[in-house]
Amino acid sequence: MLSIVIPIHNEEHSLLPLYDRLTAVLEGLQKPYEILFVDDASTDRSFELLANLVETDAHLKVIRLRRNFGQTAALSAGFHESKGEVIVAMDGDLQHAPEDIPALLLGIERGYDIASGWRKERVDNAISRKLPSRIANWLMSKASGVKLRDFGTTFKAYRAEVLKDINLYGELHRFIPALASYYGARVIEVPIRNTLRVNGGSHYGIGRTFRVLFDILTVKFLLKYLTRPMHFFGPLGLLGTVSGGAIMAYLAVKKLLGFEIVLEHGPLMIAGGLLLLGGMMMFSTGLIGELIMRTYFESQDRRIYAVREILTRKQRGVAGGAR
Repeated sequence: MLSIVIPIHNEEHSLLPLYDRLTAVLEGLQKPYEILFVDDASTDRSFELLANLVETDAHLKVIRLRRNFGQTAALSAGFHESKGEVIVAMDGDLQHAPEDIPALLLGIERGYDIASGWRKERVDNAISRKLPSRIANWLMSKASGVKLRDFGTTFKAYRAEVLKDINLYGELHRFIPALASYYGARVIEVPIRNTLRVNGGSHYGIGRTFRVLFDILTVKFLLKYLTRPMHFFGPLGLLGTVSGGAIMAYLAVKKLLGFEIVLEHGPLMIAGGLLLLGGMMMFSTGLIGELIMRTYFESQDRRIYAVREILTRKQRGVAGGAR
């Protein structure tokens, strides 16, 4: 079964054309499917239109959030409610062409766990969208180790089993391929069309670039140090403790020799004290992080690994029974 998850916010002018095109594509696939629209507290007639469509189409499901939680939360709600073995996520503003869904599904059929859309020919403004997007995609690729040229697009196809290992929060939906790669998911990039938004304005601006940079740092830490936070904080704590301790020991020796260290080495003494205290705080943070990670995995019975499949030798019966 195929599930299409579409988060929307004030998209009343795009919903009906999107629904018509999407239905035509899905009917042509000749596979069982469902369409899940997640209304992220729209203030226009979006929910009213969707409520009317539900009465006429059994393939349709509409999820209405209590308030505007953001795109990541809306996607997470759609993923949670979907029943398909393959899930396709896309935007509801017609910038993603439903006609590209078969190309994404082909990537899944070839054995990949995620087929990620790649807007090969961008039609966005060069200054406000293209340049920041290229910089962000390059940083994401370097930080995650996943060689994608377009992390930003929502248009992706996933095996449902991959999404079960990922908890979304903040604005991490664009990093799903990177987070899934932590558990060994195989990702392929599929060229898709990128069209101009027909109605309304974009919900994103150049200010989002700064939030993306913070998300990159978060994902980098999660991918490399999720189960071993002490490996990140430990070296910093060791550096601070050793250097601060060496400075304080040097000043202590000079004090014993009769030098006036407060007047002669006041700034150095302050630096040594700060380094020593900072190093001890880093060690403490690392230890607390280790305890939190162990509590997280053990309390939820989560595993630090993901199994793709298990093969065993089939037992064959002996004709005539045992002798």
